[in-house]
Amino acid sequence: MRRPGNKAGAAAALGLAAAWALAAGSALAERADLEKPVNIESDSMIADEAKKIATFEGKVVLTQGSLIIRADRIVVRQDSDGFYNGVATGTPATFRHKREASGDYIDGEALKIEYDNKLDRVEFSNSARLRRDSGDDIRGDTISYDAKTERFAVKSAGAESGTERVRATIMPKKPAAAPSPPVSGAGRQD
Repeated sequence: MRRPGNKAGAAAALGLAAAWALAAGSALAERADLEKPVNIESDSMIADEAKKIATFEGKVVLTQGSLIIRADRIVVRQDSDGFYNGVATGTPATFRHKREASGDYIDGEALKIEYDNKLDRVEFSNSARLRRDSGDDIRGDTISYDAKTERFAVKSAGAESGTERVRATIMPKKPAAAPSPPVSGAGRQD
């Protein structure tokens, strides 16, 4: 049996998750995605409107345009100033998004993916990895991306002890295709 207010609670939870997806997407995103609906599938969802927290659990899939986040659990919180913080956890949680400028995809994974729209920062932690279609690949314990400064920071768990290292593979850029020569006689005027 449905209790009154369940629809409002579901709408509030979806609103929280949508705001997180919009904000998280904006950090590594294609602008057109921001106008698309957020869809979330999970085995369960609990929303606490008073605390402004929504929790989605069990094979969670959040999509918005080209953005896809898969996790075991996604928790979205809104602070008193209206800013959102979202945490996706999984084994691993994954992130896929189309980049606006290049049109290629960026894939990320970690045991925890956190987005803070107040700071406009995405952090992948615990076995973090980011890959681009071009073949670029970055690995570390923590990868932080600051959307305001467009700066990445990668750290290893053993940075202090020197036992673990950050790993990066950066592929050479492919040269632009040379323009093809005109067909013989095509540019000739007699």
